[in-house]
Amino acid sequence: MRDEELIVEFALTRLDHPGLDLEEVAALLVRRVGPERMLEFAAQNLADRGELRGALFEAAVERVMRVVLALRDAPD
Repeated sequence: MRDEELIVEFALTRLDHPGLDLEEVAALLVRRVGPERMLEFAAQNLADRGELRGALFEAAVERVMRVVLALRDAPD
């Protein structure tokens, strides 16, 4: 999944659950996309960081958060 697609999925998940914080939305998204995408996200996180921190699920959530925060903090 490309980063742009991930952002769209994140936005749709957040629209469904407006009261949750960003990390909770990221966790819901990882649960929604299934085990194959979870593994993909964790692998991308491993490639980006050079280390796998935590379990598979947590690493996948971290990847989603890194993409979302990078877009949020990107210069216009």
